[in-house]
Amino acid sequence: MLKLYFIRHGKTEWNLEGRFQGAGGDSPLLTESYDQMVQVGRFLKDTPFTHAYASPIKRARVTAQHVVKELHQQVPLTLVSRLEEFHLGKMEGMAFTAVRDQFPAELDAFRNHPDQYDAAKIGGETFTQVIDRMTPAIQKIVAANPQPTDNVLIVSHGAALNAEINALLGTPLADLRKRGGLRNASVTVLETVDGHHYDLVDWNDTSFLTATATPTDTI
Repeated sequence: MLKLYFIRHGKTEWNLEGRFQGAGGDSPLLTESYDQMVQVGRFLKDTPFTHAYASPIKRARVTAQHVVKELHQQVPLTLVSRLEEFHLGKMEGMAFTAVRDQFPAELDAFRNHPDQYDAAKIGGETFTQVIDRMTPAIQKIVAANPQPTDNVLIVSHGAALNAEINALLGTPLADLRKRGGLRNASVTVLETVDGHHYDLVDWNDTSFLTATATPTDTI
């Protein structure tokens, strides 16, 4: 079966500060994030990869470049715009506390009730819109790596990955958040034989990270 290794980008300054980044925000990666990228690469180095794909947003692109370097394999890297983070409109750059005060209903739905999330007020994307743009990218990746022994890396963003991975698994829209969040530099693995049905192999694996998890690591 083709295996897809989904990696969330390294932790950034806004992650640490509790701010929404979205597709339009992109704060610098923390120094310690580069150490975690090395740990991801070393964790995966014994798995032969045919290709790597990443969101073009800098925090994901840089994470992908460093992870691929640590694999010590000749793995081509392709940037795919459909893998970028949610467009969060007015919430981008805002602290979670400020969003809670200004857009309480939107924040609650975004975090807990994806089927009720109305992005019109903030000018962003809905969960359905994100899934509808990401799924064709995943299908194209699967089609480009047709051998059953192929493994691919996909480096993207916490909220977008959470939505897309669960959607690929057939999770109802209302339940997309029920598996919990994804930590920075985590690895989640799916496998598929046809690009239509996916099985979960591993969710949010961080067993290889040496740093103790903190609440700001996970979205």
